[in-house]
Amino acid sequence: MNEVDPDNRYDLNSSRKSFLGITWEQALKGLFGGNALVSIVVLGLITLFLFKEGVGFFGQYRESLSLHRQSGLEYVELIREELDSFSALEKYLNSIRSMQSEQLTAEGMEFKEIKATLREDEEFFYDFEDLGYPLREYVLDSNEVAIAARDRYEEMLNLRVHRSNLIEIGKTQEAEALVINDVDLEQLFELLKSKETDFIEINRKFRQSIPNIIEQAPLYENTELAAKMSRFRELSAMFLEELPGYEASLLSWDRKKPIGIGESFTAFVFGNKWVTNSSIQDWYGIAPLFLGSLLISLIAMIIAIPLGVGAAIYVNQVATPIEQTIIKPYIEFISAIPSVVIGFFGIAVFGTLVREVSGWEALSWISFFPMSERLTGFTAGGLLALMAIPTIFTLAEDALNNVPLSYKEASMAMGSTRLQTIIRIIVPTALSGIISAVLLGFGRVIGETMVVLLCAGNRIEIPRFSEGLGVVFEPVHTMTGIIAQELGEVVNGSIHYRALFVVGLTLFVISLLINYMAQKIVIKFQISRG
Repeated sequence: MNEVDPDNRYDLNSSRKSFLGITWEQALKGLFGGNALVSIVVLGLITLFLFKEGVGFFGQYRESLSLHRQSGLEYVELIREELDSFSALEKYLNSIRSMQSEQLTAEGMEFKEIKATLREDEEFFYDFEDLGYPLREYVLDSNEVAIAARDRYEEMLNLRVHRSNLIEIGKTQEAEALVINDVDLEQLFELLKSKETDFIEINRKFRQSIPNIIEQAPLYENTELAAKMSRFRELSAMFLEELPGYEASLLSWDRKKPIGIGESFTAFVFGNKWVTNSSIQDWYGIAPLFLGSLLISLIAMIIAIPLGVGAAIYVNQVATPIEQTIIKPYIEFISAIPSVVIGFFGIAVFGTLVREVSGWEALSWISFFPMSERLTGFTAGGLLALMAIPTIFTLAEDALNNVPLSYKEASMAMGSTRLQTIIRIIVPTALSGIISAVLLGFGRVIGETMVVLLCAGNRIEIPRFSEGLGVVFEPVHTMTGIIAQELGEVVNGSIHYRALFVVGLTLFVISLLINYMAQKIVIKFQISRG
């Protein structure tokens, strides 16, 4: 006999129809299944939207790179490489003069005496500087010709599109009244090519004049100045050795070489420049943004993992009930602080504090101290670690809670200490959950926007990893930061607009990979323990 409730409304041991012929069990399944379906649909819509908005980027970027080559701007860039090398030589030579001035000041000389001493060798410095004027003027003139060719060609294309639109809406007379002049890029490029002999002549003068000027270089008694001048002579000789290479690359350059989709893809993935709204050429290279995001995330996780996991172990296994009621709510409360507030804290307090600490005399032995910037990768990484700790702590503590109490009791019964039990029994058993906590914390960090936008310095440049630990104290930019910074200012459907969506798609793929790796690690660990 089935049990019946006092009001005889429904049978307690069977699933009676409750509303419109649907059982309570079916209603619950529908509710939770519907939530799962909504999640799948939303994820699918996000994926489709990102692909829809970003898929046209590589075709547009290919056209942009092709026009950059066809108009001769790529040709001018080859010449500019030589100018950049010469400019680096000039900068190094000026640093010698600056060092000499600083040393004379340290010796107690007055300003007039210093000026008179520097004037003795100024002819050498001016003669070397004058060597670069012809090359600089040649690059400027060539660049103007190439930019004019590109702009005229783009104007012609835009007018053709406008005329086509006028015809479509029935304004045939206005379309016929438009005057569109055809632009022959090949003919305009011949203007650049015809002046190639001037470039060869400039290099001939370099070969002839630089050795003569180097012979007039001042001889310094100071050891440091003498060493720098010796290095300048070496760099000048290296520059002369590189001149044939610049000429060969210019003569072998092929304007008609086509640019494929693959080249536009590699230019985006491995490009080290992200330049927008440039009068010369816009570049969309994700490498500095990706490496900036990766650097900040690594800084954050190096700080957050030991603190988050360590706090979880302490609260779960060591702390008294009073300590638990104090520590746990305070750590979890951090996740409720708006990221913009944490960003303001980084600008006003944390970044300034780190820079001031770097100026302490006790830390003067560190090569990259004192810092000149307060908004750096370390500033952003430290604040992101603060935001990741609650996520790692909460999930890791839950994982430790799921370890059966019998494991701990058996270990203690065999004579193990509390520390041995934690290290050898509790943590290994909960390791899959701890790994998941760390990966979710990493996902929280790499997807954060406001803190990195406010505190990372936003310098679009590949981090200089050759400087060792000093790289963490340099300004960087991130993928999330560039989207937040530039998306509100771009034209819908433009190449810049689509480039930002491809960056977003990259973040989306990274998130999927993180989740996939988390599942694989957890499954592999469970199998190995099983």
